[in-house]
Amino acid sequence: MAEGSLSIITEALDPELLIDPEVALKACQEVLQSHDLRQKVDAPETSADISPPTSSEISPSNATSPASSCVTRLHKHRPKDVSSNQQSSWLLRLFESKLFDISMAISYLYSSKDPGVQAYIGNRLFSFLDSEVDFFLPQLLNMFVHMDAHVGDAIKPYLVYRCRGSVPFSLTCAWLLGAYSSDMHLSTQTHSRGSKLRKLILSDELQPSARARGARGLHVSAAVHVSEPRSVHVSGAVHVSHRRTHQRSKSDATVSLSVTPSSSLKRTSSNPRVESPEQPVRLAPQREFVKSLLGIGKRLATLPTKEQKTHRLISELSLLNHKLPARVWLPTAQFQHHVVRVPHTQAVVLNSKDKAPYLIYVEVLECEDIETSLVPVRIPETRVRITRSVENIAVAAETSETRTGTFSVVPNYDNDEEAWSTDDLGTLQIAESFSCDTISMFSVDSITSTESRETLYIQAGDIRRRLSEQLAQTPTSFRKDPEDPSAVALKEPWEEKVLRIREASPYGHLPHWRLLSVIVKCGDDLRQELLAFQVLQVLQSVWTQERVPLWIKAYRILVLSADSGMIEPVLNAVSLHQIKKQSQIPLLDFLVQEHGPQTSEGFLSAQRAFVESCAGYSLVCYLLQVKDRHNGNILLDSEGHIIHIDFGFILSSSPRNLGFETSAFKLTAEFVEVMGGPDGDMFNYYKMLMLQGLIAARKHMERVLQIVEIMQQGSQLACFHGSSTLRTLKERFHMNLTEDQLQVLVQTLVDGSMRSLTTRLYDGFQYLTNGIM
Repeated sequence: MAEGSLSIITEALDPELLIDPEVALKACQEVLQSHDLRQKVDAPETSADISPPTSSEISPSNATSPASSCVTRLHKHRPKDVSSNQQSSWLLRLFESKLFDISMAISYLYSSKDPGVQAYIGNRLFSFLDSEVDFFLPQLLNMFVHMDAHVGDAIKPYLVYRCRGSVPFSLTCAWLLGAYSSDMHLSTQTHSRGSKLRKLILSDELQPSARARGARGLHVSAAVHVSEPRSVHVSGAVHVSHRRTHQRSKSDATVSLSVTPSSSLKRTSSNPRVESPEQPVRLAPQREFVKSLLGIGKRLATLPTKEQKTHRLISELSLLNHKLPARVWLPTAQFQHHVVRVPHTQAVVLNSKDKAPYLIYVEVLECEDIETSLVPVRIPETRVRITRSVENIAVAAETSETRTGTFSVVPNYDNDEEAWSTDDLGTLQIAESFSCDTISMFSVDSITSTESRETLYIQAGDIRRRLSEQLAQTPTSFRKDPEDPSAVALKEPWEEKVLRIREASPYGHLPHWRLLSVIVKCGDDLRQELLAFQVLQVLQSVWTQERVPLWIKAYRILVLSADSGMIEPVLNAVSLHQIKKQSQIPLLDFLVQEHGPQTSEGFLSAQRAFVESCAGYSLVCYLLQVKDRHNGNILLDSEGHIIHIDFGFILSSSPRNLGFETSAFKLTAEFVEVMGGPDGDMFNYYKMLMLQGLIAARKHMERVLQIVEIMQQGSQLACFHGSSTLRTLKERFHMNLTEDQLQVLVQTLVDGSMRSLTTRLYDGFQYLTNGIM
């Protein structure tokens, strides 16, 4: 077989012939000659010679995957002269061992220039968990768009297979492909590999075959265990793999067992569960839902004041509710659900000078499967919820209406298609539940019981101390501010918000009701935010693995295009700007007001959270060179953690390209005061954590560099301007310094940031220009 034929996996190939064993082995040998294995694997346990894997070293979950079948073929065709080929078989042994994870697979896929190795790893993607591959989806798609045809051909079968089996994955791919293809010249972009795959996805031609749909329906109806073998379609070739998949959420909602989105059966009054042939393709409802949310954001940006924007947002969301429930979902959520309602009066416009990002809360019902579970019945806003008191007062229970109409025809204020304005598809079977009015009281008998004759002495000072601490630990509320309507909404504790919205919702009595929130942004490129999210996830994993108690919050980012997206909000957190504006007191006094006196357990716990998170974000800001660190971009949550948001200026970019902020990270006098002052124990703990975190991070430096390097390929993002971006990032890990030298470095960085004049000047500039305190 010719070597070039390895670059394409055609539909006609048999599963056992995906990779020619002789050519793949030759490719491994060539790669070993050009790449030192010890440089590729930096973990201590992998720096030594890799011995041949035993049967126990091969992952059982990969035993019947396409990749492992190729491995078996490679073993059969291995030359008999093992001693002369021992060195050249190391790479193959690494690919077969447990040590070979998705991170290493992405690294070899990017760095290897041999089509045989690329095709092998492309097939090996099938052996990893979907969630593991999903984390590196931006890297895979960026390689697919901007690298050579061999890499694209190796990745495409996996992408096609996942798109056939999942609508959310299909749309995520389409959105990312559009965003990463936007960096290409328009003439090249139109005919590029990424644009062609995107059009293929959005045309809905990548639907599962009839056999796969039947198997899926059987899986849902028969509740087959997730470890059962399933049919895997890769460009027409069928493989049987024992792959672990996401655990489905439990729900008592009924599931459409015999109907698929592409079914041609007609829905009639006698057969209400069969969908109408006019129903749009499976991708259209969610696309129109997202399009409507983005359209609202674009229209809000044209209004001059926050008050006008807020009124317009509420009215538009109210109209949006006429199309719900529908087969739509929030892509930032981690469980399967259908959106049933948007409590429009709770939505707020966030602080932004030029644009109009807004925060909405979304009521959803958890379901078994987004594509097959029935859409919930619509409940009118005026429906009376029946309650039953503890006195068992007899009340009439109102039964749910069963609507058997086709689609609700609601005038679309945005002139969009009525693609996602679907009606319910049958009755949602829900166990009847009532909310009870309970009466609670203290038992006087327990206090005046004659069984205990002991006299209990309580000092008045102890009572005053406990009452003062209890009052101090009650979260303070913010006043309404027309210029900052989000402050009040964000300060309200999430648990209280959930209870309040659920009580007022017509769907709140349903057992699988959940409340989610999302920030919709228009006019902002979130690809750098997505890159920062990935780096934060890696650092968080590294510090957990190395048992360094640093704390950071990696919130989820969804890129919808090169200038729009969605962000997962940070719950129970407000910005330092909002705290200073609302409370008019220093940060330390605010923490005392929230958590109690400085000697109380509540304050000490909050102080520790503040130190551990401040140390984590100091390292993040130093390594990624995060800029634009004003108090509007730094949050404080209810537990005391500092949380940095808005990573629009990282690595080689800075606001207006001035490079004004020269400090390694933001460390103000207020921060140091919360830590007990420069001579306090907690401040020394802060510096110790930074040292431990930097030592742990540089042990896994390649994992961070790999993410950034792959995303730099073909990118026009501002964070990659200049040829030295990757080199300077690597230098900030200081691989050549001893631990004693690193300790001196950390002390220097801390001292420089504490005394930074540019930090104070930038905060003053933000106050004068944007009113940020």
